Amino acid sequence: MKLRKVTAATAVVLALATAATACGSDKKSDGGSSSGGGKTIKIGIKFDQPGLGQKTPQGYTGFDVDVATYVAKQLGYNADQIEWKESKSADRETMLQRGDVDFIAATYSITPKRQEKVDFAGPYLLAHQDVLIRADDNSIKSPADLNSKKLCSVTGSTSAQNVHDRLAPKANLLQYPTYSACLTGLQNGAVDALTTDDSILAGYASQAAFKGKFKLGGFKMTNENYGIGVKKGSDLKAKINAALEKMVSDGSWEKAVEKNFGPANYKNEPAPKIGNIVK
Repeated sequence: MKLRKVTAATAVVLALATAATACGSDKKSDGGSSSGGGKTIKIGIKFDQPGLGQKTPQGYTGFDVDVATYVAKQLGYNADQIEWKESKSADRETMLQRGDVDFIAATYSITPKRQEKVDFAGPYLLAHQDVLIRADDNSIKSPADLNSKKLCSVTGSTSAQNVHDRLAPKANLLQYPTYSACLTGLQNGAVDALTTDDSILAGYASQAAFKGKFKLGGFKMTNENYGIGVKKGSDLKAKINAALEKMVSDGSWEKAVEKNFGPANYKNEPAPKIGNIVK
């Protein structure tokens, strides 16, 4: 009889301990859940793109950061629940597939090839490929003038290859790990032009340290539809699309554009419609 009492008491204790452990696990659940509302959410951005995604001593700034923060808020996360992850161009698909991040907002152009590996919400910005050149360089007046020039872009980006394949087949392509490295090469003469989206280039050209040193070519060579990348099949896609639509309708999108691109006098396109990919 005594043995049965001890066993019953032990069972009660074990049951209570198990319940407490389960409750503790729920509280500590990570933001990796696609339904949102967990303890943290991991968002991929660029760390070196002024005006779009930049890590500074004061925190993270840029249009992509503002968009991602707004989306996270709609998903149930405050700004202090966001864990920012650097997402270099060559790493974005892998980061999503491995679950390193919940979503990526990092000047991530929607392309058929990328859509085979990941899903995209958006687009949330329509940019155009352009070139940044030295202010005193008058030899590049059209895309064809890039032939035999040293053209820089980052590893994993499609920008330089687009120019080579479609507009300047004799361009000498150089791939650097970051846009900042390309910019340094442009400044010291190691490269003749940096190519990527006009929104990114405008951010660099508008920095106080580079004022008057560079200029945009003004070539609208491609349409770049920025989307928010999520893991293939994730239910976050629909939720993020809803958040983006709300951001446009309540005026927050326009405010973010003016805040981040206004100083560069960047002529942005109107907010794109969700699912409308401009070819």
